[in-house]
Amino acid sequence: MSNNRDNSLGAFLKSARERTSPEQFGIKKGRRRTPGLRREEVAQLSDISTTWYTWLEQGRTTSVSAQLLARLAQTLKLSHAERHYLFKLANQLDKDEITQLSPQLEQHLLTLTETVSAPTYVMDRHWDLVAWNDECKKLFGGWLNTDKNKNLLRFLFLDPVAKTLISDWQQRAERLVAEYRADSVDWHYDKVHLALVDELTALSEDFKTAWSKQHVLPRKGGKRGFFHDGNECFYEQFTLRVADNLDMKMVILRPINESG
Repeated sequence: MSNNRDNSLGAFLKSARERTSPEQFGIKKGRRRTPGLRREEVAQLSDISTTWYTWLEQGRTTSVSAQLLARLAQTLKLSHAERHYLFKLANQLDKDEITQLSPQLEQHLLTLTETVSAPTYVMDRHWDLVAWNDECKKLFGGWLNTDKNKNLLRFLFLDPVAKTLISDWQQRAERLVAEYRADSVDWHYDKVHLALVDELTALSEDFKTAWSKQHVLPRKGGKRGFFHDGNECFYEQFTLRVADNLDMKMVILRPINESG
């Protein structure tokens, strides 16, 4: 049992239940004391006990599995945003959540990166680059102008160009691994995430060592150094979240006039 004073999960389930029409499930509305489905109907449609569902709405338990949440989301016909919210309230990972870019958002991101004069790129939750501008291609020319995989971590640890391009490579590499660990905490059961970590652990001793340290750091801006055309160039990094898809990040590298 739980004395959860902030019964946000129960309140959301109750609201969603009351918005669901019985007729959608072939249930005659008849005389009802409350709008929408009854608790026992939601429980039956979700293949759980009425007592357990009642406890969820009343905040008497917070022990709810991802599988049960998925069934409730289907029964209550939740939208993508509502389903995401439900899983977050229950502190559970939605393994079936789709985070791919819509064609419209992808085009918006491509257009936006092209309008920025500084090197700019957008990466998804797996740290795959999905958009970048010409300035970024110039800076990362040995990588982005090729058909090589566009994952930032693969580039950093598996492409020898990275060590010749990035100033203080060892320090930056260890920090990026710590940032990725923090960034991927919600996806620790994700198959793509697990495959990426396994691949890098097997192919890069540097990654294996950094990952084993269990360091966690926030992804934040700051001074970044690159070797470009024989000179060391410095940039101020800014990282922005994409509002329509919070798993996406836009990274802007603003040139700064410093020599050390």
